[in-house]
Amino acid sequence: MKAVVLERTCKAKELEVKEVEMPKIKDDWVLVKVLGFGINRAEVILRDYEADEDYISLPVIPGIECVGEVVDPSNTHFKKGDKIAALMGGMGRSFDGSYAEYCLLPEKNVFKIDDEVFDKLSLEEVIAVPETYFTAYGSIEGLNLKKKDTVLIRGATSALGLTAMQLADAIGCRIIATSRDKTRFGKLEANGADECIVDDRNLSTKIKCDKILELIGPKTLEDSMKCLNEEGICCVTGVLGGVEYMADFDPIKVVPNKRYLTSFFSNYPTQKIIDNLFKFIVDNNIKPNISKVFTDLKDIGNAHELMESNRAQGKIIFKLE
Repeated sequence: MKAVVLERTCKAKELEVKEVEMPKIKDDWVLVKVLGFGINRAEVILRDYEADEDYISLPVIPGIECVGEVVDPSNTHFKKGDKIAALMGGMGRSFDGSYAEYCLLPEKNVFKIDDEVFDKLSLEEVIAVPETYFTAYGSIEGLNLKKKDTVLIRGATSALGLTAMQLADAIGCRIIATSRDKTRFGKLEANGADECIVDDRNLSTKIKCDKILELIGPKTLEDSMKCLNEEGICCVTGVLGGVEYMADFDPIKVVPNKRYLTSFFSNYPTQKIIDNLFKFIVDNNIKPNISKVFTDLKDIGNAHELMESNRAQGKIIFKLE
């Protein structure tokens, strides 16, 4: 089969497609024909520098999510022909991931997609869902978003930001969305933003809100916490600012009185959550934002470059034919 094999850290254009052996089936794992997968910032980080870490065993096929069809269910509860989504749990890091025509996945990482979902969404739209929509859905649950809440989405032009806006809009929230570029305000408004603000990294003097989805990360967290009303919640889910940790973090100073800080880590999906997620999408007639669809694994370098450019403004996906 064809697969993208990462043997060392490299530039996007250095990613290569190779002929590799088909995965060998084993108990408690599912062999899946990959119908498509999304590109994620985590895979760019892996390729750029994380692959040098001791806990990554190279060579590895990247890819932390996919939509596919079960080819061999082995001894699992799945049936041949089941349409599935798979994500996280070490996928594309601890074991080979989805940048391939076929992948072998542990049963716990694989979730059946009901047939009626494909009656409401195109295959491309389904491919755009797993990781990004699961992360957005988990984040808004962590924020305990309610109708008429005012929510600030910081880093809103990212695929995750646009997705979170769709979900918050369906709930009935008032949405404040940020971008560093005014020319992107139209995209934000089309996805439900009631107010758009240029993020100058000093929003606390301008905004007060009930909930914040912090996608820039530690770089702007302290400023975000100061934006909260009493009893407000900030959920940190992204690191778009390129800073993963806060030096000398003092929670007593960073977290103001009667404000709350939480986070969402997307490593623990369940069938129930995936079912609820697709039901929410279908019931609210949400159409996933897709920036570009690639159909040939040889374009993987172009896809990574598009992700790195921050120009995508939507999900980058591969639909394999």
